[in-house]
Amino acid sequence: MLNREPKCSRCGIEIKGDDVVLLKMRYPKRKGMVEIKAYLNNEGAFLCENCFQHESK
Repeated sequence: MLNREPKCSRCGIEIKGDDVVLLKMRYPKRKGMVEIKAYLNNEGAFLCENCFQHESK
C-alpha cells in the first residue's frame, strides 16, 4: 500500500504531477500536516478534471 499512485476514483486514470484534480475529503482535526501527499492519498478521493466536468453537467 506504500507508494501507491493516486488514481481517479471514477475512471481509474493515474494522476500525474501538475494534473488538475478535485479532492473530496473531511477537513482534518489535527494541525501540522508534514506529509501532505501521503495524507491526501490516505484520506481523500480524487476526481480527474474530465470526470468532474461530466459530473457537473
